[in-house]
Amino acid sequence: MNKTLHGAEGFETYYAKLYGARWQQLKAALLHKPRYVAWKSGGAEQYFLDSASLYAALMLPLSDAKRILDLCAAPGGKTLVLAALMNDDAVLTANELSPNRYCRLVRVLNSCLPESVRARVRTTKSNGAKMCLKCIEQYERIFLDAPCSSERHVLADKKYLSQWSPARIKTAAMEQWALLSSAYRMLASGGYILYSTCALCPSENDAVVEKLLTKFYPDVYVDESFTKVAASKAKQFCGISFEAIEKTACGFHILPDVHNGAGPIYFSLLKKV
Repeated sequence: MNKTLHGAEGFETYYAKLYGARWQQLKAALLHKPRYVAWKSGGAEQYFLDSASLYAALMLPLSDAKRILDLCAAPGGKTLVLAALMNDDAVLTANELSPNRYCRLVRVLNSCLPESVRARVRTTKSNGAKMCLKCIEQYERIFLDAPCSSERHVLADKKYLSQWSPARIKTAAMEQWALLSSAYRMLASGGYILYSTCALCPSENDAVVEKLLTKFYPDVYVDESFTKVAASKAKQFCGISFEAIEKTACGFHILPDVHNGAGPIYFSLLKKV
């Protein structure tokens, strides 16, 4: 695609080419409010998060895991899901580099988790891309909800839309790769990484995962066996059926035009063998 694309017109051209005839329907869904659900973790307050985000968090298998890392945890919705469902002897580390977002994360955890669970959730303010320099194969489960170009938010903000260019995607993909490769080094043998973004572009989704699969072949693979389990749990917790999640080359996509506003979210469950 033309690298000179810029602003609202460039954004429209770029994603219309990616999604073809589907784009107008998808864009209309993106401009509506997300499909939120209430998540109750047993604390004083409940938390509202996108139902597709809940599904993604439920994809990470937590049984038998004692050391869990949420690498980019703020604002904390998915962290709450992990904390509520982890084993009683598990410890969750919730990391967030941004000072403002870290403060928000702590407020969410303090208000939404019961004390017995909150006591087993550590919070850190480290650079996730560099954590692997001090922490090798330490965690049995890692959730990486990576910062992304977040097209839904771009569409909703005229300022960001006017500033958009393909460079935004390239920059995000570089950061995502740094985080995912760091996460892989921090993952214990036999453990799982759940990589996710709210991006629409394959450059930030399948391409990042494929790079990991290529670099560390044959010691990592995509595990698709938990999709039915996650769907069952999502139906149990929020009453929503996710029967039309879309298979991609290396993962799955939940898009709002076919899920009544839920998403977008991309996720891929990776196992280190």
